[in-house]
Amino acid sequence: MPTDLLGRDYETFPAPEPLQTHGPAKVIAMCNQKGGVGKTTSSINIGGALSQYGRRVLIVDFDPQGAATVGLGINANAVEDTVYTALFNPRMDVHSVIHHTDFENLDIMPANIDLSAAEVQLVTEVGREQVLAGVLRQVKDEYDVIIIDCQPSLGLLTVNALTAADGVIIPVAAEFFALRGVALLMQSIEKVQSRINPSLEVYGVLVTMYTRTLHCEEVLQRIYEAFQGKVFHSVISRSIKLPDSTVAAAPITIYAPNHKTAKEYREVARELIANDIVA
Repeated sequence: MPTDLLGRDYETFPAPEPLQTHGPAKVIAMCNQKGGVGKTTSSINIGGALSQYGRRVLIVDFDPQGAATVGLGINANAVEDTVYTALFNPRMDVHSVIHHTDFENLDIMPANIDLSAAEVQLVTEVGREQVLAGVLRQVKDEYDVIIIDCQPSLGLLTVNALTAADGVIIPVAAEFFALRGVALLMQSIEKVQSRINPSLEVYGVLVTMYTRTLHCEEVLQRIYEAFQGKVFHSVISRSIKLPDSTVAAAPITIYAPNHKTAKEYREVARELIANDIVA
C-alpha cells in the first residue's frame, strides 16, 4: 500500500469512469486570504484534470486581477461581460458571460479590474452575501463542478463565494508564514457556516509549493497536526513548469501531462472523485 509524504497509508486513487449524465455541480471555493499560495494555479489545474476525466468544469474567476481568466487564454481587458456584469444585472443570461476555453469540458466565467468595484457596491445590495449564489444557480445543472477562484482577502466577495459554495479547498504554501492566516480564514468559514450557509464544508487543505527541505517537512507536519484528516494526500511540488504552463495558457495536465506536478494535480482530482466530493 503506498504512503504519502506524511507516512499515511492510502489506496491509490483509481482513474474514474466517465459520467453518463452531468450536473448538478458541486461548488468549490478555492480560498485563502494570503496571496501567492497557489489558489489560481490550483483552480486551473484541478479543473483541467477533472475536465480530462470527463467532468464538465466551470471556473469562476472571482479575483479582480483576472489571473484565472488570462491563465486560460482569455484577454480579460477585451471581455465586455464578466462575472461583475452578472452580479449586478439580475436580468442577464449568465450563459452570455461564460467562455468556452480551448480545452474540452472546461469553461470560464471571466473577471477583470471592474470586479474591484463590486466590494463597495455589494454593501448596498439586498441579500448582499447571496448574489453570486443566485448567478451560479442559473448554470449549476449544466456542470459537474464549479470552482470559484477567490481573491486574497476576507471581504464581501469572498463571503459571497463561501455562501455559494458546497465546500472549501484551502491551498497552503509549504512555508511558515503561509500558516499564520489560516486560523483567521477558519474563523470566517465558521461564521458563514453558522449565519448563512450551514451546509458549507472544508473539503481539505492542499499543500502547495513543496520542496524537499527540512523547513517544508516541518511545515507539512504542522499542517497535518492542525488539520488531521483534512489534508489532501497529494502534495503539489514547486516547479518551473507551472509558470510555463501559465504562459502557454493551458493547465499543466494538458501542457506537460507527464510532468510530476501534472501527476500530482491529477491525483488531487482523483481523490476528490474517490471521496465523493465530485461526482
